[in-house]
Amino acid sequence: MSGFRVCAVAMTAMLSWSCAGASVVRAEPAQERAAMADIDAFVRRAMAEVAVVPGLSLAVVRGDEAMMTAGYGVADVETGAPADARTRFYIASATKAFTALSIAAMARRGEVDLEAPLASWSGETALPADMAAQTSLTDLLSHRSGLDNEPISFRAAYSGDHSWEGMQALLAETVRRPDAPRGTFRYSNVGYNLATTLLEGRFGRDWRELVERETTGPLGMTATTARIEEARLRSVIASGHLADTGAPRVSPLQKEDATMQSAGGLVSTAQDMALWLEVQLNDGVLDGRRVFPEGLVASTHRALAAQDTTFGAYRREGYGLGWQIGWSGDERLIHHFGNFAGSRAHVSFMPERGVGVAVMINEDAVAGELADLVADYVYDRLNGRADLAAAYEEKLTALKARRDRRVEGLARARAERAQRPWTLSQPLSSYAGTYVSPAMGRMLVAAEEGGLRVWIGVLAAKAEAYPDPETIRVELVPLNGQTIRFEAPDRLVFEGRAFVREAARP
Repeated sequence: MSGFRVCAVAMTAMLSWSCAGASVVRAEPAQERAAMADIDAFVRRAMAEVAVVPGLSLAVVRGDEAMMTAGYGVADVETGAPADARTRFYIASATKAFTALSIAAMARRGEVDLEAPLASWSGETALPADMAAQTSLTDLLSHRSGLDNEPISFRAAYSGDHSWEGMQALLAETVRRPDAPRGTFRYSNVGYNLATTLLEGRFGRDWRELVERETTGPLGMTATTARIEEARLRSVIASGHLADTGAPRVSPLQKEDATMQSAGGLVSTAQDMALWLEVQLNDGVLDGRRVFPEGLVASTHRALAAQDTTFGAYRREGYGLGWQIGWSGDERLIHHFGNFAGSRAHVSFMPERGVGVAVMINEDAVAGELADLVADYVYDRLNGRADLAAAYEEKLTALKARRDRRVEGLARARAERAQRPWTLSQPLSSYAGTYVSPAMGRMLVAAEEGGLRVWIGVLAAKAEAYPDPETIRVELVPLNGQTIRFEAPDRLVFEGRAFVREAARP
């Protein structure tokens, strides 16, 4: 892959360095210069060999200093815009740590109580009274509430079809999860969506204002924002890509303002993520200045919900306020990852070693683990792993093999679907119309080019045949198939919800 850009450490002793996107200008000890050179070389090699990830952004922090902020490749394969340390990448669910810290800051001032029942501060809302009386903000933010609300989460993150009044009314759709009673960890977006919907109803400011006021503003993270449309006018934002056919293409689904939400709604840069990691490693101190009250940041790192799971090579034992608590090998790793429609983020730090890494990439169909591989290499290189070269030769080979298997599997699945006969019994035009679900929103079905196309909010997809009678398959979220079943004469079912067709206007 060509067109790499990197801002790395100076390669000669006592030489200050700077370049587009770099945030560190200082003399580096020889061993640190060597480590940064090795990391740079590994990232270049890994991207070239994996070959399907267009761009990558990297921040490495040790103690209270950014050792490296860098960008590689391109932000968009169609425009060829280069990626550097100032390029904004979507961080998806790594947003949760920003939202949780912002709410914790409100609680530290006494504006809300993290442990009190929601009903004690939220006022009159549509949330069922028994749930409001038995659930706390801590429950919601640590994924142990036992609650679910599919309509709010779907509209906030996917369709973008929502308003303030509508989301407040949809609190009534909250239900208890039969598979996860209160106190049981079940990861989802819903806790964050419920928390910020309630906070907005009580205090009159949305989660964007909350995060700007409480977190990104005080830290000077000026490039980190949920206002993506405005940011696109002023800077380069990395597009999500899919390499499902073996070469990266811009994902048909990109984030918009309406789908930037409190559980996954920020773009950030390597420069800004270095600031974020520094305050995590130093309990709220940035460049020697205390930004957050002592103990506030550290409080978000304590496990509040127990789990015993693995994610790739990582073991997870708990979840705090926006952070996974776990291990990488024998090292404690506090981390949060995120992905969505062609974007992938890895944000982590090892508190005992005082090192943090953020890696953001813009492909997540077949090679999303590259973000984790780069982060792991950084930690192992800085820790002086003896078999580093051999270990990462093996890991890189394994990632390329997984990439190839995924591309082959996706090709087989597409070919199999293409052979399916249509099971719709009526002319395609008879299925066209606007269907409405009070909970999920408005769905438009149109007949075109010998098939059907479906829209709901910002989501759109061409329908495919499906084996069940009167049923079609759509990928409103790329590479994630969903079914729509038509029920005569004017009704369909999507995501378990009934939609009724509106009468045609005269």
